[in-house]
Amino acid sequence: MLTDALRASLAATALLLASAAAAAPRIPVTAQRPVPAIHYQSAVIDGVKIAYVEAGPANGPVVLLLQGFPTSSHQFRNLIPYLADRYHVIAPDYPGFGESDAPAHDKFEYSFGHYATLVDGLVSQIGAKRYAIYLFDYGAPVGFRLALKHPERVSAMIVQNGNAYVEGLGAFWDPMKVDWAHPTPATREKLAFLVTPETTKFQYQDGMEDGSRIDPANWRHDQPLLDRPGNKDIQLDLFHDYGSNVALYPRFQAFFRQYQPPTLIVWGKNDKIFPAAGAEPYRRDLPNAEYHLLDTGHFALEDQLQVMAPMIHDFLDRKVAK
Repeated sequence: MLTDALRASLAATALLLASAAAAAPRIPVTAQRPVPAIHYQSAVIDGVKIAYVEAGPANGPVVLLLQGFPTSSHQFRNLIPYLADRYHVIAPDYPGFGESDAPAHDKFEYSFGHYATLVDGLVSQIGAKRYAIYLFDYGAPVGFRLALKHPERVSAMIVQNGNAYVEGLGAFWDPMKVDWAHPTPATREKLAFLVTPETTKFQYQDGMEDGSRIDPANWRHDQPLLDRPGNKDIQLDLFHDYGSNVALYPRFQAFFRQYQPPTLIVWGKNDKIFPAAGAEPYRRDLPNAEYHLLDTGHFALEDQLQVMAPMIHDFLDRKVAK
């Protein structure tokens, strides 16, 4: 049974808690962060279905999120809701990736130039006249090619482990450099290790500050798509064509110097695919770029979202939505 002293103590505690609750600031429901609707869309561009994720206000500044290998718009699943409170976010899947069509490689040109043309067609069909671009991995050469086509449309760049300098092509790229210089069936087949489950997991796990933040659903999503019949040849075509991007690096750099787009560089410094040596040269051509090296790996958004999402939103607020 409760004693009189215990009853008095409990009553005093309840009174203190009630007083603290009354004194605490109340946040109106209307001031809380909205939860945006996310739409999974598709469009036919030059006869090919291009799937894309779209979110945010239709009249908001456009942010174009460009995927890397071996994933799709899925890699941006956590960033999209964060940006879509204010920005019109568009994240396409390239042909051969995600939910887009994957025509046979002998009937379709799998190249970065073709991808840029298709993404250009998509954003034009959506009606985006100007956009900030998130440039990651494969998304960097696709986005930089877009910039060369329409420099006036680029409102800002967010560069995350996306290369535009030969300094960023380290030992990881040696087998591909052989295939670029002297392609044979043997040099092509030597690149097949890049589509294996071991390499897919490596890309997500290596160099991460906190491995417990890496969702295994990533490779469980990506690997079955890589394993589709015919997809290996699609990826091998792209590995070979990556050499065409290197030839354009001087033109990308000339674009930076001439147009000086507002740029945020946020880079996983432990990435063995696109190491930090590829981040530093941007500062030569974009001296006003905001520059951050994070203690993470290739897919930096997987364990540094809590750092990167506010950083990206703040950058866009200051440079694009001002």
